[in-house]
Amino acid sequence: MHPSLLCRLLLTGWLLCPSWAISATAPPLPSLVLHDFERTASPTPGVTMRHQLSDLDSRAGQIWYRREPAPRATSERALHLYYRFNPETDKDLGWRLTLPDLDASNYDHLEFWIRGDAKLGYADALRVEFRQSLPDAPPDLLRQGSTVVTGITADWQRVQIPLNLMTGIDDWQHLRQFGIVLQPRRSPITVGAYWLDDIALIKTGQPGPSIHDPVITPRKTVLETQLGGKAALQPYLFHDRTAGWPTRLTVPPTELPADDRAFLQRLARDTWRGLAALSDRDHGLPFDTVRFHGDVTPAHSWLGDYTNVTNIGLYLIDIVAAAELGLIDAAEAQTRLNQTLDSLERLETWRGFYFNYYDTTTLERTSHFVSFVDSAWLTTGLMVVRNSFPTLTERCTRLIDREDYSLFYDPVEQLMAHGYHANLPYRTEYYYGLLYSEARLGSLIAIGKGDVPVEHWYRMVRTFPRSADWQSQSPKHRVDKMVNGYVFPGGYYTWKGYQFVPSWGGAMFEALMPTLVLDEQRYAPASLGQNGRVHTAIQRRFALEHLGYPVWGLSPSSTPASDDYSEYGARLLGARGYAAGAVTPHAAALALLVDPAAATANLRQLVERYPVYGDFGFYDAVAPRGGQVAYNYLALDQSMILIALADYLRDGVIQRYFAADPIMQRVLPLLGTERFFD
Repeated sequence: MHPSLLCRLLLTGWLLCPSWAISATAPPLPSLVLHDFERTASPTPGVTMRHQLSDLDSRAGQIWYRREPAPRATSERALHLYYRFNPETDKDLGWRLTLPDLDASNYDHLEFWIRGDAKLGYADALRVEFRQSLPDAPPDLLRQGSTVVTGITADWQRVQIPLNLMTGIDDWQHLRQFGIVLQPRRSPITVGAYWLDDIALIKTGQPGPSIHDPVITPRKTVLETQLGGKAALQPYLFHDRTAGWPTRLTVPPTELPADDRAFLQRLARDTWRGLAALSDRDHGLPFDTVRFHGDVTPAHSWLGDYTNVTNIGLYLIDIVAAAELGLIDAAEAQTRLNQTLDSLERLETWRGFYFNYYDTTTLERTSHFVSFVDSAWLTTGLMVVRNSFPTLTERCTRLIDREDYSLFYDPVEQLMAHGYHANLPYRTEYYYGLLYSEARLGSLIAIGKGDVPVEHWYRMVRTFPRSADWQSQSPKHRVDKMVNGYVFPGGYYTWKGYQFVPSWGGAMFEALMPTLVLDEQRYAPASLGQNGRVHTAIQRRFALEHLGYPVWGLSPSSTPASDDYSEYGARLLGARGYAAGAVTPHAAALALLVDPAAATANLRQLVERYPVYGDFGFYDAVAPRGGQVAYNYLALDQSMILIALADYLRDGVIQRYFAADPIMQRVLPLLGTERFFD
């Protein structure tokens, strides 16, 4: 392979390009030198050089530096960066340049020279990162873009890294820091040093692939051309692709049963009718979003003929739920399941996983992104199906077995990445580092499959350190705990006498979506189960007492009186916390699994106070003060409603199918040993 091509290969990080591998014919590149170390100050105004420990705990080790004569022809001095880890600790060490709100949007690569110190020793990999200030955020809460440099040797090597690889940063303005991060898990060498020189931003004119690159869908383009253009697509979808359509916008509350159980059964029936109708009738894939602008006629409606893999996974469970509720018979359920599995087997995949979005009409993928949490929900659906319909076990098992969740696992961070950008190909910048999120179910599946180690479960934080002062509150009793031989910090938040482990945004789906399939009340009564009860109680009190709403249930949903989708939550329940806003029926439905009396009463209040109930059950959201309704059906949120109803009305039937799966049988025992609030 030609050296210049080899330099572009991406493995766990960015391979180094020796100076001889860079084309001698390339034109001179304009550059912005962050530091050349020839002088104390940087050539770039406002850039200062400093070092720091990422955690202000002196036990973590030491890092220090000097500008020293550099044995390199084009440079007189370089940075000599020394480090020492304490092998008994788990802390990262960092050295940084402070940047003056730098605008790097005209550049496409980071460039620098590096070599290891042959005398003192060095690790062959380290992480480089930029940090960017965020609008309307505390000064210490910075967005990060980073990548791993591998293959460091004792010889000087020139590194060029496309900024597009640092996927955590988008617009490359307002840069506040550049850093070198040394990590004990990445470095078996606990004492060593590096030489670093000529750190610069350059423009090559070849930025490489980006997370924003469009996905080409030729079959969809041909179809639109055949129909007479994009404007003709919507009528085609309504008449040729849907399996049904609502006949009226709203249902009067007086039509709904007075008896609570009968009311919930009616809600289940109407919700299933909508999920079955608003799916592609040839492919058995649910449409992600359908909007009604004051009328259900196609002329006043919009249908999005796309779906994501969570929708598909939950739709598989919807079919099982409908059969268990007696809404369809077993034969129809199996026919529907086979149709959806037929489509799954036709979809393009990447390394055994599905892309995040697909066109429901042409089955073309419409995303380069492979999502960890969405993939896990599809696996969840396949697990439920193979335990409820034995004739489909082998088919579902083939799809499950080809997935290897170690794809998302970073063995250095010991966490699951949000996903993979298959076109780069590179892992996302950010990780699911907080235990109490909707992603915890995926972590259990990955551990249960044997794809990642058990220690990952205990690496996820219950609370963040007190030094993270961007949190909604500082944790109480954050001391080390030992569970199953693993040591990790505990802690909890408090509000009006309640103790709870926070989610990120304080949204109901973060707290309770996993309970659609996992009975945390039973298997984790003193940890996840107790936390779910407290989150539900606080959601209710926060909305009714603190906000003065007549109804409750804050979770990401449609925004009434617009076509937007927003994140809503009870801010105090989140480490960061989402703002309050719309109330969504799916949040109340999820609470059926924790506090059914309060949840049912809340669903009743929604029906009686607002025109929020339609031909296919609840619409997506309501503004609790103004009364505006988001007349949208979202496949994700409707599925959460139906599955929660099936669990409540049929004694946890979906939870029982899921718990019976061999993957879950391997991990259920670890859930019962932790106590959040000792």
